[in-house]
Amino acid sequence: MKLYTISGLGADEKVLEKLTFNPGLEIVHIPWLIPDLDEDFHHYVSRMSAFVDDSEDFYLLGYSFGGILVQEIHKLKPAKKIVIMASIRCDSEKSKLILAGQKTNAVRYIPLRIFNDKSTFFYTFFRKLFDPKNPKLTQYFRVKDPYYLKWSMDKVAHWKFDKIPDVIQILADKDIVFPIKNSQPDFVIKNATHLFPVTKHKEVSEILKTIFV
Repeated sequence: MKLYTISGLGADEKVLEKLTFNPGLEIVHIPWLIPDLDEDFHHYVSRMSAFVDDSEDFYLLGYSFGGILVQEIHKLKPAKKIVIMASIRCDSEKSKLILAGQKTNAVRYIPLRIFNDKSTFFYTFFRKLFDPKNPKLTQYFRVKDPYYLKWSMDKVAHWKFDKIPDVIQILADKDIVFPIKNSQPDFVIKNATHLFPVTKHKEVSEILKTIFV
């Protein structure tokens, strides 16, 4: 059985590399594609879904923004099971910060140069959100194309989605990006931040082994 994974915004498979799974699973990581100029979100999802072979049963696992993507892919190519970590199941679970960005279109007014990897503003902001006490946080942000980063943040802010009943949600109790108070997760990782697939990988792995069997 193949398990397709998608990491968080700006991150590659390194943020998920400490997770372990049951023997027999073939882990296939879907890399982020760089969006075309003014590309429609659903067109982008369709391109990402091309990595998934739905000629046989498969699983989906998404982290953060990747959790949003796997739910969208699930609509095009239904998975046998789908798990989202540090992500939301519908737009009603968005944080106040994200909702403010949605209402004001704030991301669209931010200059592209702010998302450049030579700019400290963007990565300082994300470090405060994800895990302010983790000095190695930036090592997981390795997809640094400025247009991709700005485009993705805007799509998160404007994402509209109805909850899919069979999506399994894992959240951390100290997540600032997607606060647990806005959701009713299936599993809660205690004393953890948004970066829990790294910091609490053993606990998360045990949960995933009970799901992806």
